[in-house]
Amino acid sequence: MPILFSPADLCNLSLQNHLVMAPMTRNRANSDNIPNLLMAEYYAQRATAGLIVTEGTSPSPNGLGYPRIPGIFSLAQVIAWQPVTEAVHRKGAKIFMQLMHCGRIAHPLNLPAGARVIAPSAIKAAGEIYTDADGLKPYPVPETMTPGEIDATIAEFAKAASNAIAAGFDGIELHAANGYLLEQFIRPNTNVRSDSYGGSLENRTRFVLEVLEASMAEIGREKVGIRLSPYGVFNDMPLYDAMEEEYGWLAARLDAAGPAYVHLVDHSSMGAPVVPASMKETFRRDFRGVLILSGGYDAERAERDLAEGKCDLVAVGRPFLTNPDLVERWKTGAPLNEPDMSGFYTPGPAGYTDYPFLGAT
Repeated sequence: MPILFSPADLCNLSLQNHLVMAPMTRNRANSDNIPNLLMAEYYAQRATAGLIVTEGTSPSPNGLGYPRIPGIFSLAQVIAWQPVTEAVHRKGAKIFMQLMHCGRIAHPLNLPAGARVIAPSAIKAAGEIYTDADGLKPYPVPETMTPGEIDATIAEFAKAASNAIAAGFDGIELHAANGYLLEQFIRPNTNVRSDSYGGSLENRTRFVLEVLEASMAEIGREKVGIRLSPYGVFNDMPLYDAMEEEYGWLAARLDAAGPAYVHLVDHSSMGAPVVPASMKETFRRDFRGVLILSGGYDAERAERDLAEGKCDLVAVGRPFLTNPDLVERWKTGAPLNEPDMSGFYTPGPAGYTDYPFLGAT
């Protein structure tokens, strides 16, 4: 794999290879949303990747939709993240923090006192969400964000970006995918506003682009990426007729804004609709920054897409979750560990830091 395992460049960051560990929710933070040393061990184990993107981390108390996800809005959280970034850097990888505000994908039982479930519009998500306090609960109807709350949330993202740099991260990734707050503004099924943040495509993307601009102004364009999931249906995000046209328009707007990268995810390997090749080609053509593709990659396909110029970096999720030494396994053709889904989201080291390395007995 002459390209995949060769050094890469990300906006003047030198990466040890072209492989990215994709962001994956793992729910291992303390009950007060503070990261811990177990998380430092987990990320350090996987630091043979060129770039690690962390699990979704909330920029504010309102964004903490799930139990035991970390935050980056308090001084205690900033300090607690520092051992994570130090451990990863010692192993040679670079690390970006993914900023994820859950929006309507939340429940009051998962939020701290005073926090609220907010979204572009008061439209509840279908289905249920897990709470530590009372098991599965139906999604509540979120509160519609006021213009003042929109401004405050943009400021929270910018401050969270600054906090991430203070914690030692090399940059941040804005999670505008998978049905969370940023994507909730983009999609017409979750945004029925009649003000300047709703209605037309330009209005529905305004919040995302303003969060992007505020974050880049805070820490620099070269330190901010964004993740998108066109054709993603996770968290009650149905397809709609104008999707390819609208996301193609957004590709050009992102090019004009100039973030470090766009991370385009295709969840078809997990049962979602396929992202058309034409959609990926549009981003390759119209966004001139670094393009990261993810979704169901193995080493051979990653090498092929890099060689054909379809992307600049390849992100991998579950193979990294189950194989801390994935780079070595792919290099040598060694078999991969099988995933244990019972430990994907539970507290403690089981199913988290206990996946065996090659040669372990």
